[in-house]
Amino acid sequence: MFKYLFSPLKIGRVIVPNRISFSAHLTNFAENCLPSERHVHYLAARARGGTGLIITEEQSVHPTDRAYEKLIEAFKPEVIPGYKKITRAVHEYESKIFAQLNHNGQQCGGTLSRLPVWAPSPVPDVLFREVPKEMEVEDIQEVIEYFCRSAVHVRDGGFDGIELQYGHSSLARQFMSPLTNLRHDEYGGSFENRMRFPLELLAAVRRMIGDDFTLGVRLCADEMIPGGLTLEDAKHIAKQLEVQGCIDFMDLSLSTFYNLYLVGGTMHMPLGYAVPLAAGIKEVVHFPVFATGRINDPTLAERILANGQADMIGMVRAQICDPDMVKKTKEGRLEEIRYCIADNQNCYGRVGLNKAIGCIQNPAVGLEKEEGEVHLVPTKQKKRVMIIGGGPAGMWAAKIAAMRGHDVTLYEKEDSLGGQVFIAMKGAGREEFGVIIRNERNQLQKLTVPVFLSYEVDVDFVLEKEPDAVIIATGSKPKECPVTGCTWPKVLNVWNVLKGEGDIGQKVIFIDYDGHHQSTSCAEYLADSGKVVHMVTPSLFVGAELGPSQDLYLARQRLMQKGVTFTPDFAVMEIKGAEVHGFNVYSNEWRVFEGYDTVVVAMGNQAEDALYKSLKGRVKELYRIGDCVAPRKVDMAIYEGYMTGKRV
Repeated sequence: MFKYLFSPLKIGRVIVPNRISFSAHLTNFAENCLPSERHVHYLAARARGGTGLIITEEQSVHPTDRAYEKLIEAFKPEVIPGYKKITRAVHEYESKIFAQLNHNGQQCGGTLSRLPVWAPSPVPDVLFREVPKEMEVEDIQEVIEYFCRSAVHVRDGGFDGIELQYGHSSLARQFMSPLTNLRHDEYGGSFENRMRFPLELLAAVRRMIGDDFTLGVRLCADEMIPGGLTLEDAKHIAKQLEVQGCIDFMDLSLSTFYNLYLVGGTMHMPLGYAVPLAAGIKEVVHFPVFATGRINDPTLAERILANGQADMIGMVRAQICDPDMVKKTKEGRLEEIRYCIADNQNCYGRVGLNKAIGCIQNPAVGLEKEEGEVHLVPTKQKKRVMIIGGGPAGMWAAKIAAMRGHDVTLYEKEDSLGGQVFIAMKGAGREEFGVIIRNERNQLQKLTVPVFLSYEVDVDFVLEKEPDAVIIATGSKPKECPVTGCTWPKVLNVWNVLKGEGDIGQKVIFIDYDGHHQSTSCAEYLADSGKVVHMVTPSLFVGAELGPSQDLYLARQRLMQKGVTFTPDFAVMEIKGAEVHGFNVYSNEWRVFEGYDTVVVAMGNQAEDALYKSLKGRVKELYRIGDCVAPRKVDMAIYEGYMTGKRV
């Protein structure tokens, strides 16, 4: 069924057992800028799960490159013992492992290093905004020397190859791009001059590691910004690199920090959105070409390979979400795969805030040494466990408790599983959020957990059944709007809108106190329904919480293109009929918005904990999890479901 996906691939002197790679991505696991035990177990879990190739996160090659606090500094000889632990752990399985080496150049700041940022030209990065030092020729040679030093450490650490970062966040790309290279010496100006540093770097690293060690680059296939490198430029660069004869493969990325949302596309980006770029590069070179970019399904990966669009498929978030995805695919257990939905809240969202990487659907990420389904211990005392609430928390608690051998029964008052996920997926562009339900429903069916739908449980029912343990996962509901006048019949909340409750007029004023998808996806849903929508918020802008997950730009773009208007910095104080009264939080200027048919409010939720409180002290074991503890995001519901399923 997957003849291409599970065929070996020769990359330089290395033979990779299949065509799936766990591509480079930041984890924030480093300790004192050295590899940590978390790296070892995190990467080994993906090797155990069957991935053919692992490429480590970017590793810094020079003291001036400290873009992030928890980067591994590959130029230090102290990294070698940690490297050996990682490579030995990965090599226990069939997987191969490459190390990615990088200098971020202008895409960095001196906050951590206390050194000037080095770049081709004194052009500040759009994100870091620090004016760099224009590198002198001796600086260029020093960086090349440090790359070579780092490459030796990689080779001595037992890696199978090296990937040099020439992609979306790299000094090498900045030298190649006319947007960031404004030099007038031999390293700037013409295409030939802009290629000088990348070519010199490759030649030097190749001389240092020898011809028998695999070497490749991650190339930016398109900067996706006017005046920047295009796909045609990238093809020209790729041919130049092949003619030089130093590299064995080419991995691909796209965009820069000008359009970071294209690096790790969310569910609003099409699956495989960057594959055409890989296909374009593959047309002009003969070495293996890697594709990545929202490829979360082995069937899609197989089709890309079968169509000749790439030779290796990078599936990063897919394997963060399910480390055993490759193994399950090979064994024909596709229905057991936990599919990534590219929500980005706990991967990009956490890393961007300097936290360790996570996943909303995989509570074991970064804790692989002791957590995860592979470490579950069968219960010594089988219990009858009653779980009330079939949202993410309840489903996870049911799954984990059943996997440990308990007799589990799940009750849900609605006619389908999913809880608030079932509502959230109705927001514009959020349909894929429902995959969370599909993933866990399949697991409950596999475990033959009895599920009772449309069944509202009360205290008497629980006491009559006399379970050994009760887990309450009754979720939350929209809290009562605290603004005076919210009892007006035309004031609706997000749930009312998405569930089709209430008569929504043509003109809607939307009060955003949420700042997340609950607001933006609902407003977009209204706009898609032909409504005229005006969003007001006390924040600096609507969707203020979407930045870390890289959804902010596209969410605002879509809303504006659909005619939604915004009024930020506005605190709503009172609703009078169809009028919304409030003031600007900075100027204190009072203002009245009128002429609307409907007011929609997004002001958060309140816990549904009445059943829990009524059962306290009346059953043998009682737990509550998820939003009925406190309304939060889905990651915490899943985490608490997992932990309680382990504990019960």
